[in-house]
Amino acid sequence: MSRALLLAISISLLSVAGCKKAPPEPPATEQAAPAPAASTSALSAEETAAIAAAIDSTDRLAGDKDEDAWRRPSEVLTFLEVKPGMKVIDYFSAGGYYTELLSRVVGSNGQVVAYNNAEYLKFSGEKPNQRYGNGRLANVAQLTTPPEEAPFEANSLDAALFVMSYHDLHWQAKDGSWPKTDPAQALAKLVPALKPGAVVVVMDHAAVAGADPAVSVDALHRIDPAVIKRDFEAAGLTFESESKAFANAEDDHSKPVFDPAIRHKTDQVLYRFRKKP
Repeated sequence: MSRALLLAISISLLSVAGCKKAPPEPPATEQAAPAPAASTSALSAEETAAIAAAIDSTDRLAGDKDEDAWRRPSEVLTFLEVKPGMKVIDYFSAGGYYTELLSRVVGSNGQVVAYNNAEYLKFSGEKPNQRYGNGRLANVAQLTTPPEEAPFEANSLDAALFVMSYHDLHWQAKDGSWPKTDPAQALAKLVPALKPGAVVVVMDHAAVAGADPAVSVDALHRIDPAVIKRDFEAAGLTFESESKAFANAEDDHSKPVFDPAIRHKTDQVLYRFRKKP
């Protein structure tokens, strides 16, 4: 699918109505406690420098740098092994904090798909317009459509990033504020769009082992890491690595992720999967 067609799809769908309750985490300025760095990646010095330059850019959207302390983007982007020239999807990108960083890393020869469904887009308010308006990030194509209908082009993506968003595909909101989504169908749309050897990184709030997603997601916005592994391996990807950069042994997994006592300090899993070459 051409970039022009992706942009056309985005423009035609941006007006779709959203939900009553926001699924993703809203921005905040709270800082997380320090944690160990992510595991070593295969990036070259030049590729690592591209990530550092993106984070250090003085042209980033106002307020983004305030979130760096708890988001620690260097660890996430390094673990993703994102490089200049890649085509990457930020899955459920919401306001686009990571979309912008990815845009700056991949550069003018790369592209980023800022993918949302209508609910995520509505939650994001004016942030997407502020971030992408007037051609501010020319290599970003917005795409807004239900996960099960996403028209991803086959073998077009070098990498995919899920940040605190995969659990929402399992969400069964009791108040009807989130549409019924099918994780298997969503991944069935995504995986064929990945090139052979492409990387998928999933970062999410950990639930207690064995927790039913139908309960833990609605009540706590957490997911059992074993469910993530199960889903992505069932979709045909190979589990490659885990980073403990965002692990927190003091989190007992009992509190909702928005609880002030644990917000931005939850025990978080960071997994890397790869499509077979």
